[in-house]
Amino acid sequence: MKLSKYVAMILGLSLFLTACGSDGGDEATGDEGAAEDAEESESSEGGSAGLETNIVTIATGGSSGPYNIIATTLADGYSSEFDVNSRTETTGASAENLNLMQQESVEMAFVMSDALVQAVNGEETFSEPIENVQQVAALYPNFVQLITTEGSGIEGVEDLAGKRVAVGDQNSGVEIATRSVLEAHELTYDDMEVDYLGYAEAAEAMRGGQLDAAFLTSGLPNASVMELQNSVDLKIVPIEADAVENMGEDYFEAMEIPADTYGNEEAVQTAAIMNALVVREDLSEDDVYKLTKYLFENTDSLTNAHQAASDISIENSMESMVIDVHPGAQRYYDEQ
Repeated sequence: MKLSKYVAMILGLSLFLTACGSDGGDEATGDEGAAEDAEESESSEGGSAGLETNIVTIATGGSSGPYNIIATTLADGYSSEFDVNSRTETTGASAENLNLMQQESVEMAFVMSDALVQAVNGEETFSEPIENVQQVAALYPNFVQLITTEGSGIEGVEDLAGKRVAVGDQNSGVEIATRSVLEAHELTYDDMEVDYLGYAEAAEAMRGGQLDAAFLTSGLPNASVMELQNSVDLKIVPIEADAVENMGEDYFEAMEIPADTYGNEEAVQTAAIMNALVVREDLSEDDVYKLTKYLFENTDSLTNAHQAASDISIENSMESMVIDVHPGAQRYYDEQ
């Protein structure tokens, strides 16, 4: 009898301890579950979570241009914020960038609005529509800068006839804008000796006396022009407002290059066009939302890199889109 009582007591104690251990296990599982739920919640809300893509390559332009300078700062920020491999790719700018998008060689690109519209419509230099590109933002204006030297005899665009002129890299956004300017003045490449040169190459050729004039289309100031003014008697040729109206595209507008931008005593009338930041449409909505949000929340660092970025704003962007907006970017704008 006594033995059976002891056995019963031991069995009862064992069941009690098992129950207690089981309760403790449930509490531990609950803590782990809560931690996992919190982690999932942080990820779904954006927070410091990374991106679905591991690479964000941004196609830019020439190494000395604002595209490359601003995009390098943006790429560094993306790498740090999202722990991804984000870098820039130096290119011939707009047209090449859009073709790289079509080839899925890059994820993002800086382009000019006129080249972007032509690309999605399959016009001008684009033999077929580029279909996998959508806009993230309208950025800042690119100013057409027609430069020459004092004593060249070039006072207006019409004086380029018979001169040696750099028109930008072939099929670049600069060249596309150059053709529009020339057409508005009833000029063609047949009227002049044309060189397809980027910013730095054009500045060097002018410094060496191998050019009479050059077109550069970029944010202000352009580093190559700033460097050039230290070695030549630089002159900026105006593009009058009535000629800008004749350029026939809604995305060009008459603007001024402010006085003292390049040592010029007075403001110079010219044409300007908005830049666009575009992304491949196959990037996820969440990724593009985060990329767009970071862009607008870090404009100060972009402006520190190049003052042209000071014109980047949500308001300007929403007013100046020229093609379909990526759903991720649209989600960000809808929250504002």
